[in-house]
Amino acid sequence: MQESNPYQPKYKIRIVTAASLFDGHDAAINIMRRIIQATGCEVIHLGHDRSVEEVVNCAIQEDVNAIAMTSYQGGHIEYLKYMYDLLQEKGSGHIRIFAGGGGTILPEEIKELQDYGISRIYHPDDGRAMGLQGMINDLVQKSDFPTGKDVQDCINDLSNIQNIARLISAAENFPKESEKELNAIKKLADQSKTPVLGITGTGGAGKSSLVDELVRRFLIDFSDKRLAIISVDPSKRKTGGALLGDRIRMNAIKNERVYMRSLATRQANLALSAHVNKALDILKAANYDLIILETSGIGQSDTEILEHSDASLYVMTPEYGAATQLEKIDMLDFADIIAINKFDKRGSFDALRDVKKQYQRNHNLFQADVNQMPVFGTIASQFNDPGANSLYKALINKVVEKTGASLDSSFEISKEMSEKIFVIPPKRNRYLAEIADTNRAYDAWAEQQKIVAQELYVLNASIQSVEQSKSKDKEQLKKQLKAIYNERFLDLDPKNMLLIEGWNDIKQAYKKNKFIYKVRKKEISIQTHTESLSGSQIPKISLPKYSSWGDLLHWQLQENLPGHFPYTSGIFPFKREGEDPTRMFAGEGGPERTNKRFHYVSLGMPAKRLSTAFDSVTLYGNDPDYRPDIYGKIGNAGVSICCLDDAKKLYSGFNLCSSSTSVSMTINGPAPMLLAFFMNAAVDQQCELYIKENQLEKEVQKKIDIIYKGKERPSYQGELPEGNDGLGLMLLGVTGNQVLPTDVYNKIKCDTLKVVRGTVQADILKEDQAQNTCIFSTEFALRMMGDVQQYFIDKEVRNFYSVSISGYHIAEAGANPISQLAFTLANGFTYVEYYLSRGMDINKFGPNLSFFFSNGIDPEYAVIGRVARRIWAKAMKQRYAANERAQMLKYHIQTSGRSLHAQEIDFNDIRTTLQALYAIYDNCNSLHTNAYDEAITTPTEDSVRRAMAIQLIINKELGLAKNENPLQGSFIIEELTDLVEEAVLLEFERITERGGVLGAMETMYQRSKIQEESMHYEMLKHTGEFPIIGVNTFLNSKGSPTIIPSEVIRATQEEKEYQIKMLQQLIVNNSSDSKNQIESLKYSALQNQNIFEAMMEAAKICSLGQITTALFEVGGQYRRNM
Repeated sequence: MQESNPYQPKYKIRIVTAASLFDGHDAAINIMRRIIQATGCEVIHLGHDRSVEEVVNCAIQEDVNAIAMTSYQGGHIEYLKYMYDLLQEKGSGHIRIFAGGGGTILPEEIKELQDYGISRIYHPDDGRAMGLQGMINDLVQKSDFPTGKDVQDCINDLSNIQNIARLISAAENFPKESEKELNAIKKLADQSKTPVLGITGTGGAGKSSLVDELVRRFLIDFSDKRLAIISVDPSKRKTGGALLGDRIRMNAIKNERVYMRSLATRQANLALSAHVNKALDILKAANYDLIILETSGIGQSDTEILEHSDASLYVMTPEYGAATQLEKIDMLDFADIIAINKFDKRGSFDALRDVKKQYQRNHNLFQADVNQMPVFGTIASQFNDPGANSLYKALINKVVEKTGASLDSSFEISKEMSEKIFVIPPKRNRYLAEIADTNRAYDAWAEQQKIVAQELYVLNASIQSVEQSKSKDKEQLKKQLKAIYNERFLDLDPKNMLLIEGWNDIKQAYKKNKFIYKVRKKEISIQTHTESLSGSQIPKISLPKYSSWGDLLHWQLQENLPGHFPYTSGIFPFKREGEDPTRMFAGEGGPERTNKRFHYVSLGMPAKRLSTAFDSVTLYGNDPDYRPDIYGKIGNAGVSICCLDDAKKLYSGFNLCSSSTSVSMTINGPAPMLLAFFMNAAVDQQCELYIKENQLEKEVQKKIDIIYKGKERPSYQGELPEGNDGLGLMLLGVTGNQVLPTDVYNKIKCDTLKVVRGTVQADILKEDQAQNTCIFSTEFALRMMGDVQQYFIDKEVRNFYSVSISGYHIAEAGANPISQLAFTLANGFTYVEYYLSRGMDINKFGPNLSFFFSNGIDPEYAVIGRVARRIWAKAMKQRYAANERAQMLKYHIQTSGRSLHAQEIDFNDIRTTLQALYAIYDNCNSLHTNAYDEAITTPTEDSVRRAMAIQLIINKELGLAKNENPLQGSFIIEELTDLVEEAVLLEFERITERGGVLGAMETMYQRSKIQEESMHYEMLKHTGEFPIIGVNTFLNSKGSPTIIPSEVIRATQEEKEYQIKMLQQLIVNNSSDSKNQIESLKYSALQNQNIFEAMMEAAKICSLGQITTALFEVGGQYRRNM
């Protein structure tokens, strides 16, 4: 298909782009907004997780032509209708609304929304027919109308945001036609005393983040003052388009006292727009208390800002080159205050000294103390940074000093300087390169030892041959050979000789009927063979037939049997009998519905491995609410869980302390809260069993009746499903400590924490790199993860993984298998380094780490587990001196969501079957096979059962799968393993060059690479170079259109209503106690105590949203980026 040429707009078009509330899938909208910019539009990009109110307020303040949204996580009907209604209500019905959401927005829903007033919803089939540029042309053409015309009435009421916005558009687009109104504004502005703070600086210095921090402090400092921001970004000379990218960095502007307007320069090589003066006049006339004018960062930036501002701030970084460069920066002559942002960079203290000296020289202040120069080191990316506090105070004082503005600041500052709270100490920044060096050194040693062992084998064989010969020189020859042998023997590591000598004993052990080994001092006996229908004895583990010492030793050093270092083929000698890697997946509606699904798919299965998907309200740490953009998402595309009682109902009927039960929770930002709900639910289950064993039911019921006198108690909605014995429901609405003696409860809690099994995803690094369900600032999120791990060590939580380090979402965002594996392992080693820096013992936290990979049908996916286990084991043993348990990499695998196509969905099961074969042959620890209809809807009961059947058939029926190391001995598998291992180590070195994982994240290295690889795949799919059956080749007679699901699973109104009602009761019932718990939680965070310990108590009575809001106040909110 030939791509369309870009449409040429008649007018200047401004468009807001964003991903909807609680939606992290912003890769698509990023691609779209780039094409919109290239089509000549000015784009205000808001990024992911934006509420309707935020988007509408932005659209009105920016006076845009259109809003373009992606909505992938359900709730789109309510979201988009609410947006339309809000625009109408605010008198901005002229703003067009466009949206897309893959196959999740169904054709009948598209019709319903377009009939309601949404301009256009684009469907995947539109993309196939029109192409990307064709869709954008359609959007831009429909939005091509003038803004800022006919503003005669606007000057009558400048308290109205729309009037301000329209007047600024008039100044930009129709200055002659609106001359009369603008002259009237000028007169009002001349009488205004509103001060203007000008902020300029180099590109990428962090001006927008710093402005956000200054605004946040201003709003705290002054409860009754209003603030306006004008932010200028450069226009592209070639296309006329512009990325107005400052709003995405701003969290503090979500306040009715703040107005923000983004302007494009609309002229080349200038830092300011020609219309800035008029925009400032309009805001002055509107009587704001302070105006911040931020310029675009071009080069070292010019001094033009001084003409428009009363006080000025110049923002730079320590990375300006040699000190002589400072003499060339004009703004150091004129700026009132200078901020050296990103003060955590190398050389920051030298930069502070040099800039202060330069300022002293430029202003002839040689009599003054150089340390008193107004130069501040700041780290705007760090929550509550002391340097940013000092800068804010100095700026307000300077504004007052120069203008006499009535801004009497009471903001308190400390004398501390900005100091980076390092996640990874700077001296450890090369940890990934060290791992690459260590692993390659091991490989070189293994190769050298192979050569030695081979020579010894040849010499030994020669000695034996001589022994049997009848030569006269036999003794002399033997003596010479033995001398050479003994000399070479010194080069062989003694442990390697033991491996060679012990091989025959190992072979005999695997020939016996039973193989006995120990796991944590527990003896396990396993049958070594299975019998086929033909009566053949099929070995579970097949051993190599090597006889030469060199090959045998090298195989043991690099491959080895399952359960032996370096664990290439698996971490346990045999798979556990009676427990397949099958996971039961569910997540929809309220907790009761998902509980019923769990019981349905696990009925009769020996092990219950429950994999839970949460709705996006929960994923973003919020409570259910009637607000339409929240209401629409409750219980859709996952289960709604907002408090402890929800968790109790969700897992009721499953004994969470049983060795055959494990729970996986796919949660990210609010992982510590969901983990606290889960742990408390498990403890209360055991309290219930204790009550029954000791026949305390009546006594406990009396206590509960007293607690709930005159109140409604929460209950399980509907009948219990088959298989649910009600365990976990006795203490709904109360916790064990309220009905049992303290000592009894504490013992039960202590014992429970030691035996619960499962994992929580929690991996905040992959969120920042790929999926984007981050809610807290990265440093704070990592700190909470560390607190969870420390709590696990203190409480001896050995069977629950504190984090599942995930590559799945990296692959979902578009990464190829090598990047997925390299980024995921790099993230894993980052947690190792962070936990070590906190003083934790690697042998205590190592076993609490697990991994989660996506599968696919690329060749590299055949060895993803082998390579991961081998790299991890070598690094943990050789670099970190960790014990065997910490060396073992446990991983869960999920078949690829990216290979689920919305066309010919029946073919998806074929792809999933092939991927399941990869995973099972590669000895994964657990496996989740995706349902074939997941590309278009929440999977149905039947499709989930079918997906589970794929792996059950492989495990139970496929003859070759009875063998547990079928990949070993294959030439291609060995070659692929070596190839992928080296590719991962090379990626480690590339990440090291960028300052390690966290340094690379700052420059968005991972995110950019993921998006490039995604686009490469999409382009090959689009052109047909990469054939996909039923999608771009082998189409059916109808052209393989996107399938419409026969059954659409959505949360019911009753489920949503009950979730909201139950939550409201929880908040009312516990209002005073929950307030105390929230204060205690915040105190723990501020005093650097263990947050998770406090959260375990708060989670008993507080809701998810209450805890999230409290932690935002003490830990900071995630700051989005492009």
